Amino acid sequence: MTDEPQKHRFLTIPQAAEELNVNQNQIRALIKAGELRALQVGGRGMWRIGRQDLEDYIAEAYRRTAERIAAGELEDGTETGDQE
Repeated sequence: MTDEPQKHRFLTIPQAAEELNVNQNQIRALIKAGELRALQVGGRGMWRIGRQDLEDYIAEAYRRTAERIAAGELEDGTETGDQE
């Protein structure tokens, strides 16, 4: 046995937003646009995002970003508030 807490297979919108460090509306927009796979469960249609679906989204985002860097399409990447 391990002392690590068991991770749930599915994340809520707030949990996915925390993982990506974005607000919940951004997660909803990604779902609506079909960029992030999710499903609705229960009578109230609560959204759930599979951990692997979130990982797949992240991997795809890295791939797209690498393509844009290679094509010279990105700025220096400094976000508002970033300081090094």
